[in-house]
Amino acid sequence: MSGNEIRAAYLKFMEERGHTIVPSSALVPENDPTTLFTGSGMQPLMPFLMGEPHPKGTRVVDSQKCFRAEDIEEVGDNRHTTFFEMLGNWSFGDYFKEEQLTWFYSFLTDTVGLDPERLYVTVFQGDEEHDLPRDTDSVAIWQRLFDEKGVSNEVADIGSEAAGGKRGINDGERIFYYDAKKNWWSRAGKPANMPVGEPGGPDSEMFYDFGIEHNPKFGTYCHPNCDCGRFMEIGNSVFMEYLKTENGFKKLPKQNVDFGGGLERIVAASLHSTNGVNDVFKTDLFAPTMAALEQLSGKTYTDNLLAFRVIADHLRGAVFMIGDGILPGNTEQGYFVRRLIRRAVRYADMLGVPEGNFAHIADSVINLYHAQYPNLKETCNDIKTAIEKEEAQFRKTLTRGLAEFEKIAQGGAVTGTDAFVLFTTYGFPYELTEELATERNLSVDRKEFEAQMAEHQEKSRLGAEQKFKGGLADNSEKVLQYHTTTHLLLAALREILGNHVHQAGSNITGERLRFDFTHPEKVERETLDRIETWVNNAITVGGDVTITPMSKVAAESDPTVEGSFWDRYPDEVNVYQVTGNDGTIFSKELCGGPHVGALGDIRGTFKITKEESSSAGVRRIKAVLE
Repeated sequence: MSGNEIRAAYLKFMEERGHTIVPSSALVPENDPTTLFTGSGMQPLMPFLMGEPHPKGTRVVDSQKCFRAEDIEEVGDNRHTTFFEMLGNWSFGDYFKEEQLTWFYSFLTDTVGLDPERLYVTVFQGDEEHDLPRDTDSVAIWQRLFDEKGVSNEVADIGSEAAGGKRGINDGERIFYYDAKKNWWSRAGKPANMPVGEPGGPDSEMFYDFGIEHNPKFGTYCHPNCDCGRFMEIGNSVFMEYLKTENGFKKLPKQNVDFGGGLERIVAASLHSTNGVNDVFKTDLFAPTMAALEQLSGKTYTDNLLAFRVIADHLRGAVFMIGDGILPGNTEQGYFVRRLIRRAVRYADMLGVPEGNFAHIADSVINLYHAQYPNLKETCNDIKTAIEKEEAQFRKTLTRGLAEFEKIAQGGAVTGTDAFVLFTTYGFPYELTEELATERNLSVDRKEFEAQMAEHQEKSRLGAEQKFKGGLADNSEKVLQYHTTTHLLLAALREILGNHVHQAGSNITGERLRFDFTHPEKVERETLDRIETWVNNAITVGGDVTITPMSKVAAESDPTVEGSFWDRYPDEVNVYQVTGNDGTIFSKELCGGPHVGALGDIRGTFKITKEESSSAGVRRIKAVLE
């Protein structure tokens, strides 16, 4: 089955089982501080997993656009991609393990046609420290499902990934218990890392066995979570049933299902099952791009695996991000678009793709995906223009970098520090520096370069955790109070400063709120005092916070609904209205939630502690509830 066929089949399969199909959210998440990008199908649906009613009911299904920046350096093997589609289905307090595992197994074996003998599963072994039981229910379901297909169904305790490498798989084993690092899911990772107010639960992952020979550098023996390439995860069913509290874990009021399956990986498994090919990049989802590259370069994919894979993956990721309005730049999301394009251009040069042709390869992506994602066709010219401009800018940078390299080479040596500076300042990949050095009979200290890169990446990671943190820090009660208060703050700003004011960003923790808004000049203290009074008056009057599901078209056309970042929302949205006990509508705003249920739940007096410039035409307010 082709990628488009499997996507369509999955959506239909779940629709026939009571799910409503919802559109993909944008690649930039709303109210999620854990990442710059939507990296899973779960992220846009977190408010509903926390208990808010979904406008489409208790069963929904979609194919979500995702991007994981941390996988950029992993691209080059047979399965890693930065951009991917996550097939997802959710139950908000409706069905649970029995239905979920049965349906997913049936879809893979009966609809897609995968060989049950090549499917292996993992489950949660429990966590005694946090009083979390092992998932024996899922094990029993899996044993029945495998038995019905006439394949082995023995259970094994593995524990950690390292233990798996020492133990391996015994005959007949197909179901494996792993620890919380592998088979527990929350946005913060294993139970010990979860903040109070964060939901999570055990998960059960499905792996496809490509049957390739084990590489012992990944451990003495192979097992489902081995990284040697034999096993590939194709789906994960998360059973979100716990909430972290001050005293440990408690059951959520409703048990939820959050499933995510990688479309590209399921397609790769389907391809392998029919002709034995074990390569994501040989699926039809990459075939048009590979054909365009072979034609332009005069080289073959088989002889240039790394270059072709990097270009195909990075170009596809850049196309989707630019299509969602993320342009190449030096900061935040734009930095990664720039990085993808420049890395792809460098590999295109290595293949001999003629200058000026690179952006046209984007057509191969747009033509394949535009039926599912019409915005790609609508923004086709913008996408190609942005790629062309970034390629031209990169070539200017390369010219300066080459001049700098010549200066270094005249000294008779190229140190690891030199290579690091060329990379961070001029965008030179290490491979380019090494290639140029070899041409001059010089060597490069790779260990020194890698040491400096590791230090640089660690600093960047720590910095990114602060710089890129936006939206809600967690779902604790105090954060919800602050979040609702930002709605009152925006309403006050628009009332006092004018209707030109809109939200430009926010960052909310349990200690304070930070709110960015469009306004051309400094807001004086006297005006800030009036804003404070407006907000505190609303809190004192009290009232309810209600949710109204409606179509995005209806919300956007309603002049009483305030909203920003409309393009990030699906076709069905929630409008939150704050109505005072005196009948005053304090706020009516598009939002992804979650919030307190009533103004009386907001504890403290609203106080603006700082007002400052955020960027051109954008001001920033910091405030607390004292």
